Amino acid sequence: MRKILTPSLSLLLLAGCNNAAPNPDEATAPFEEVATGLETPWSINKIGDEFYISERPGTVAYINADGDLMRQEVNFSDSISGAAEAGFLGFVLKQDFEESQEAYGYYVYERDGQDYNKIVTLLLEDGQWQENEVLLEGIPTGNVHHGGRLELDSDGTLFATIGDASTPDLAQDLGSVNGKILRLNASNEFEIYSHGHRNPQGIAWDNDTMYASEHGQSANDEINIIEEGNNYGWPIIEGTESEEGMESPFYTTGSNETWAPSGIATHNDSLYVAALGGTAIKVMDLDNAEVTDSIEGFGRVRDVYSDGDSLYFITNNTDGRGSPADNDDKLYKLNE
Repeated sequence: MRKILTPSLSLLLLAGCNNAAPNPDEATAPFEEVATGLETPWSINKIGDEFYISERPGTVAYINADGDLMRQEVNFSDSISGAAEAGFLGFVLKQDFEESQEAYGYYVYERDGQDYNKIVTLLLEDGQWQENEVLLEGIPTGNVHHGGRLELDSDGTLFATIGDASTPDLAQDLGSVNGKILRLNASNEFEIYSHGHRNPQGIAWDNDTMYASEHGQSANDEINIIEEGNNYGWPIIEGTESEEGMESPFYTTGSNETWAPSGIATHNDSLYVAALGGTAIKVMDLDNAEVTDSIEGFGRVRDVYSDGDSLYFITNNTDGRGSPADNDDKLYKLNE
């Protein structure tokens, strides 16, 4: 495996306490800083040269074509939860966003002393987002394992990942949405697409093949090929284990390595995996499930996004588990 540690960041690490950002104007720089000062960002969206990024405190970081960041308020109908890993998570613009100004959002909220997950539509009006329609609410959640990823397939169909709410048996319970990947159907109702998941946090497609990332219990993180109706085994199997009627992963980190994978994206025939615990972007060959690159030196990475031409990613060093440098968190463009 080829490990990439950017030359500029290598110098930073050798310098120890020097937190100055690498110079994105260097001709040899393998990346560019697009924006800094993000507040625990979670999900990247891009329209033209503009970005809309959800932030866990409950805002959208809007970045214009000049790289200027403006924070847009989101008016939720319930109070954002302050639990670990909670807040405004999944966020994806509708395919007709430029006309409709609508998006889907996923957030963890608090009501009567309890935390729940909710999936809604959001409308951008006068620089602020309004919760417009509730698609699914009252989803049980624990202190962690919220899931939270929202993605659209090529037809504009919405998919959502739901964690097991720290109650593993729910992942095998088809009467519960926890530990599932859901699909929004033509009747505007969610249906179970796959089950047996622990804490899936990433979805991407390569042509018609759907991939999902999943946090293992203790290492054993997974990348799965998702097919409708299949059972991915949690909590009965994980990692390299197998059981009749259950799917083994396309790739697992095994019992000795932890990635804590979050957002994923396909780009140039490879799968790019944002790794929080692994503090890297892991690059996988989709033909043989081999990890070919490990792009390191940025700290915790929450999401990756491909617009077909370039790859972008966000750090998550301000999420309480990282070691933020000056001006963290940041949006980067990877120059290949």
